[in-house]
Amino acid sequence: MRVPMMAGNWKMNCDLDEAEALAKGVVEGVGSIEGVAVVLAPPFTALERVANVITGSNVKLSAQNLYWKASGAYTGEVSPKMLTSCGCAYVIVGHSERRGRFGVPEPDMTDDLIRVFGDTDAAVNTKAKAALGTGLTPIICVGETLAEREAGLTDAIVRDQVIAALEGMDAAQINGVILAYEPVWAIGTGKTCESVEANRVIGVVRAAIDWVAGAGAAADITVLYGGSVKPDNVRELVEQPEIDGGLVGGASLKAGSFNELVTVTKEVRGS
Repeated sequence: MRVPMMAGNWKMNCDLDEAEALAKGVVEGVGSIEGVAVVLAPPFTALERVANVITGSNVKLSAQNLYWKASGAYTGEVSPKMLTSCGCAYVIVGHSERRGRFGVPEPDMTDDLIRVFGDTDAAVNTKAKAALGTGLTPIICVGETLAEREAGLTDAIVRDQVIAALEGMDAAQINGVILAYEPVWAIGTGKTCESVEANRVIGVVRAAIDWVAGAGAAADITVLYGGSVKPDNVRELVEQPEIDGGLVGGASLKAGSFNELVTVTKEVRGS
């Protein structure tokens, strides 16, 4: 049974007081809502503070990334167990701002460019398995760049990323993941993939899931759309039959706009 979801990815925003205030605004607005999973993904520094705010509500906590090792000399990394100890139920894996491509020139670090952290498809797969092994639900992101779309490679890129992300997982593990289609060219740009096209590509995501896990497996897996989801376009997106909600960036940084996204999702897709 697919559960509609609205997940707010705060990225590198909010100090502790700002995070607490934002989380309180979400709890006050939609903290008791049912039929839609509401998820907040603050930066690592604010996980515990936000966890304290959402305790007792229906809002759940997510991290934005993880490393697959339980502990060790991995400076700057955070393990799955560290996340669960903070109260996380979810973790974002393979966000386009963290992915990389072999053969792509080194980024100009003076620019705000995406894909500067170098996560490969294999790393995304390993991280997702580590999350599942620690009781976390991975929100696995896939999506194509503008150049790939213009070259007609959207379907192939998305299909390959889904298959690589799920490689080596059994049916139960695959049933425990969430996928998010994030066209890279729509993240933080103000551009949004047309709802009908986003729905079509998410159909490609579901077909890839079925190819890995067997016919019909995707029918029970929540698949989100991410890429400039806003109050003025959320309804047309979640009205699409394949889109179960959103992974939201900028619009999640204000409680009012994020709560509106949740409310609309409840109206359209909630039970």
